Amino acid sequence: MGTPDFAAESLRAIVKSSDEVAVVVTQPDKPKGRGMVFTPPPVKVLAQEYNMPVLQPERIKEDWFIERLKDISPDIIVVAAYGRILPKTILEIPQNGCINVHASLLPKYRGAAPINWAIINGENQTGITTMLMDEGMDTGRILLKEMVLISKDDTAGTLHDKLKEVGAAVLLKTIDAIRCNAVIPIEQDNSMATYAPVLKKIDCRIDWNKDAASIRNFVRGLNPLPCAFTHIENRLFKIYSGFVKSDKVKEATGTVVDVSSDGIEVAAKDSIFVITELKPENRDKMSAGEFIRGYKIGKGQILN
Repeated sequence: MGTPDFAAESLRAIVKSSDEVAVVVTQPDKPKGRGMVFTPPPVKVLAQEYNMPVLQPERIKEDWFIERLKDISPDIIVVAAYGRILPKTILEIPQNGCINVHASLLPKYRGAAPINWAIINGENQTGITTMLMDEGMDTGRILLKEMVLISKDDTAGTLHDKLKEVGAAVLLKTIDAIRCNAVIPIEQDNSMATYAPVLKKIDCRIDWNKDAASIRNFVRGLNPLPCAFTHIENRLFKIYSGFVKSDKVKEATGTVVDVSSDGIEVAAKDSIFVITELKPENRDKMSAGEFIRGYKIGKGQILN
């Protein structure tokens, strides 16, 4: 059970192992792009490549869907970024339980966006946790963990790609350990729990009152999706990358301090954040050098 590319990597690993995949469950096709064309999720695309049966219930509690799972009677249900919390009626179906592959070192970063928040918060490591699912949100007993380093230049996109590969490998180890009775589930320490809620558009606006390093982490943590943004003269611009310049500033936060082909320098709380890659609304992504050749922006303008 899974939906995005992160889950597809785990499915691919299971397919290449000796385990049989009885059915693949993913979310319904959704309209995407300017033409709003109904597009299958990555997990469905991969499942169809291997001619595996696919179920796409609109609601996870639909009677027909639960009965179908009972008829299949799986040994294990694997869940990776499915996007919905499973009810008790489904959790009780598989003989060996429902295993979740989560992209953090639980109990840290429970929730839907652990990769984004780990970078936003300036973490230097995260990882993969497999757990036996219960009715809570990422509160199940821990099976296996594996740590992954976060480099200073990682974005949500590059870290995602690291974690999906590690997640697939840890999943296979977990399945083998369960099969051999070689793993003892461990309760999570709820007092150590932190959360990684879904990031809405309103959460992605850059706060220029923060220090430049925090702004850089924020931009990295939202690249490529859902992407940090700011406004220049009431026009929205997505910000994809930048770096910290340690110069002290006298200008108010959000003020453009300098503009060159190297970047757009903006005053932050303590120093300067230099924007190097951005995307005007309804335009392609471009470098700061390309941007200043086509748009009017200069010292003293305010970003908000």
